[in-house]
Amino acid sequence: MKETPFTMTSSPHILISALDELINDDLKRFTYFLTSCPPEGYPHIPRAELHEKSRTEVAMAMNRFYSGNALNVAVDILKKMYQNELVHNILRQVQEQRTNPDLTGKDLQSVVRNHKLWLKNKNKFIVEKTAYSSKKISLTDIYTDLTVTEGDGRGLNKEHEVLNIENSQPSHETRINCNDIFRGNEEIRTVLTKGVAGIGKTVSVQKFILDWAENKANEDIVFLFVLPFRELNLIKEECCSLHELLVRLHPELEGCNSNLYVDKKILFIFDGLEESRIHMNFRQTEIVSNVDIKSTVDSLIINLISKELLPSAHIWITSRPAAANLVPFKYIDHVTEIQGFNDLQKEEYFKKRVKNKDQFDRIISHIRSARTLHIMCEIPVFCWISVTALQPWLSQKCKKEIPTTLTEMYSYFLLIQTNTKNQKLDETHEEDAKKLLEDNKEMILKLSELAFIQLLKGNVMFYESDLEEFGIDVKEASWYSGLCTETYKVEFEFYKEKVYCFVHLSFQEFFAALYVFYCYHCKNLEKIKMFLPKTKAAETPLEVFMKNAVNEALKSKTGHLDLFLRFLHGITLESSQRLLKGLLTHIHSNPESIQKITKNLKQGQKKNINPERWINLSHCLIEMKDNSLQQEVQAFLKSKKKSKKLSLAHCSAMANIFQASEEVMDVLDLKKYNTSEEGHRRLIPAVRNCKKAFLSDCNLTKDSCENVASAMQSANSILRELDLSNNDLQDSGMELLCNGLKCSHCKLEILSLSNCKLTELSCKDIASALHSGNSSLRKLDLSYNDLQDKGVKLLSAGLKNPHCKLEILRLLDCRLTGKSCRDIASALQAAESSLRDLDLSCNDLQDSGIKQISVGLKSSHCNLKVLRLSDCKLTEQSCKHVASVVQKADSSLKELDLSNNDLKDSGVALLSDGLKSSNCSLEILRLSGCCITKNGCSSIASALHSNPKHLRELDLSYNYPGDSGVDLLVSESTNPTYTLDTIKMDQRGELRMAPGLKKYACKLTLDLKTANVRLALSDDNKKITLVEEDQPYPNDKQRFKHMAQVLCMESLSERCYWEAEWTEGAVIAVAYKGISKKGSQNDCLFGRSKKSWSLNMSNQSCVVWHN
Repeated sequence: MKETPFTMTSSPHILISALDELINDDLKRFTYFLTSCPPEGYPHIPRAELHEKSRTEVAMAMNRFYSGNALNVAVDILKKMYQNELVHNILRQVQEQRTNPDLTGKDLQSVVRNHKLWLKNKNKFIVEKTAYSSKKISLTDIYTDLTVTEGDGRGLNKEHEVLNIENSQPSHETRINCNDIFRGNEEIRTVLTKGVAGIGKTVSVQKFILDWAENKANEDIVFLFVLPFRELNLIKEECCSLHELLVRLHPELEGCNSNLYVDKKILFIFDGLEESRIHMNFRQTEIVSNVDIKSTVDSLIINLISKELLPSAHIWITSRPAAANLVPFKYIDHVTEIQGFNDLQKEEYFKKRVKNKDQFDRIISHIRSARTLHIMCEIPVFCWISVTALQPWLSQKCKKEIPTTLTEMYSYFLLIQTNTKNQKLDETHEEDAKKLLEDNKEMILKLSELAFIQLLKGNVMFYESDLEEFGIDVKEASWYSGLCTETYKVEFEFYKEKVYCFVHLSFQEFFAALYVFYCYHCKNLEKIKMFLPKTKAAETPLEVFMKNAVNEALKSKTGHLDLFLRFLHGITLESSQRLLKGLLTHIHSNPESIQKITKNLKQGQKKNINPERWINLSHCLIEMKDNSLQQEVQAFLKSKKKSKKLSLAHCSAMANIFQASEEVMDVLDLKKYNTSEEGHRRLIPAVRNCKKAFLSDCNLTKDSCENVASAMQSANSILRELDLSNNDLQDSGMELLCNGLKCSHCKLEILSLSNCKLTELSCKDIASALHSGNSSLRKLDLSYNDLQDKGVKLLSAGLKNPHCKLEILRLLDCRLTGKSCRDIASALQAAESSLRDLDLSCNDLQDSGIKQISVGLKSSHCNLKVLRLSDCKLTEQSCKHVASVVQKADSSLKELDLSNNDLKDSGVALLSDGLKSSNCSLEILRLSGCCITKNGCSSIASALHSNPKHLRELDLSYNYPGDSGVDLLVSESTNPTYTLDTIKMDQRGELRMAPGLKKYACKLTLDLKTANVRLALSDDNKKITLVEEDQPYPNDKQRFKHMAQVLCMESLSERCYWEAEWTEGAVIAVAYKGISKKGSQNDCLFGRSKKSWSLNMSNQSCVVWHN
């Protein structure tokens, strides 16, 4: 092995930097040398170690295999690749590094080690201010994984952040681990992570840092610098270089020079963009490109983000949705969103907080039963509030009624956190709730006034000067740590101020509402005159005051008063005021006022307001425990406002409203909601509170099935009918749904899964669900899925189980053959078979399959009443087997469909032998499109004459009975002894005797009046040619102006068949006559609108388009 003049361990950044210079093709050649022909004396690296790895991962693999010789190996290979300039650069950097011992060898490792140790110590604990203490808790012990999803920045939210939990599911719901946000794409430099207040952004950052510092993740990052905006605010007037700034924020770097940042993978984390008081002017900031150049803090940050300063460094920014636009989107490479807790994560969180199992069970049970609270527990901070408020209620000493609304929960929290102050001062004395609030009334009202005034200004962070303005003593305020938290302590000498905020943004809004109601209650009207009339303000009734508050909140474009308005309405209830009676001198509520307030809210909903404000008024109704919400939602959907497309925010909020409502929704039909596919997906959680859910054609996937399955498994589930047809659920989604079907809480009776890309694997899961004694399923549609014979074999095992309650089964076009019929027959013969209705249409069963099925139909255990076998490639031979079934004495069959099979007159004659039998009790017979003539009609007439008392409906459409055949059957039907009252014989003619689809053939002629000028028509207007020169067609309002399209003269309805020949490519479509001829592409182009369906064909593929 060759001796190397330098080592990888001393120069990791040099190797990574060199690999960064290689284009993709050169990198492939480089890794080829490593795996196939490394320099003499060095081992091969297995191909699996380098396949599809990033440049950094390649460098790390080289370090593992070659240790101190990795850089030497790289130089040898680069020389073979004639990368001489790159080799020169490597040698130059090595020489420079040798002259700067501060950053080489042991010194660099020591700096990195101290850096990680400092960050580990800073982030391994979180401080929790509970009802009784402030203590450090291990982050590892308490951390609960959050749902983080990938998204895009086009919908950067400007709405109220707490109400915008609705932003929690970006397109396709791609979930990622927080530690992986920079992995998988080397192009990602800057990541923006959005999330509402309290959702867990800062804790996620803290866990990311801790995992890195403990070498558990992102080991390729050499330095990680944390720059919270809350701390940068305190030095925003400072002038310093980036290196000086970092050393001041990270004292463990003291003594290092600015070469620290050269050729190393560095990550800067800017946490809390919404808290920034720094001027973020990206257009007029001076350019800073060197870490030693002094400038203002805002200039340094802007230059870092805009890639002027350390362009190779990675940036991670966290922000509430409303502030995300402070950074221009062009500087953001990737957007992620923190969704908060799903149902399982909520339970995990509560388990870690509540060690007593009995208390845990009771808290979880209450949270689930109070729908509004359950939804809000998606926010981790609200989970903490809930635990803090509910644990005392669970104690033996607490006699009060459990809180069920947000306002009641926050009022409870206020009581408990106020008691924190008393326990700090005198732990020997316990005050009752009223006395407790009376004793602390002055400070609570000062904090409330602060909350309200700062809310109007849009401020969520306060300095000591802000507190002093409202007469709040800083030391006294610290006693109320659970309410107004001192968030930043003096840790470094350059900090000038402490900064304060409420424990959560929603608590500031609760305090603001409390202050406003208190001022109205006590006639202290000066500060709340914005909600009062100009004259006789002191005499303003409560309902008028509340109506004015609604009008004021509706003026907000960002909704910053929305949650405040919800709390204000909640406080008007007597149940809330009883909790606050130490602050309020008397109960200011009566049924008549409450009735007028709810009436005003509903009238406000009928105004021409945008959906965001309408949704919040609905939340206000919920807070007032009004149960008429479903009526208001339906009125909204029927109003003119429904024409406005609902945003993702609207859909998620509306789903929350549906879930929170105590009134059960009869039907949730996604197609009634004017929104995008992602909007439809966000409405799915509302399935929890409806009887019927129609979710077809909404591009749903496996992830959507998780929500639906969760609803099926929820206690007291009310879902009875579910349609998921025409969605890409696949077998993985079906597995989730079957888990729901097997749950004892599930009461689902009807399930439609037509065209969901299911295979035989799903049949195994479905059979398992049918085996379950808990299954209530009565009707199942699996049509248009690739189940095949193997799938039906698996499914039949479930059908034969005595626990199976399935009565109706649809298996249209499931690629079945006659082989599957043996298994179907076996299920029909099962001793306790519950199947009553079976549809096997559009499968290649053939006569051999019907022979097998007839065996099952003749079983004494068979209870089948309806059998559909349309388009199953049957001939007259099948009629013999069917006849043997219908003439059996105990046959239960009442309806039979043999349409679209070429049975011919000979087959009808055989079938009629069965119909003649006095044992035959068939009531409905469909023989549409079966190549029947007058002779077949004669056979049927003869059968009716012999057995006239059962058949009620006969379908002979799309046949060729001739006038004589029609007359014969019509005359027979007039016989008063016959029960036949419906005969269908339309669409008849000699053409219907053609075999297969050709019996539905139609003649079409192109309409010259509609032809675009670039289309030349010929062959009696039956041929189209796309030409370059415009044709001299006269102006006509029916002509397609921009699109090279033409309509036919004939109108089509019912069943139609035509053939077309083309060269190179063609688009064949069906469209309504009223399709736009001169509008935009989306209005006119075939397949792009609701008025047309197109088949786009080329020599390679065929694609269907609609809308």
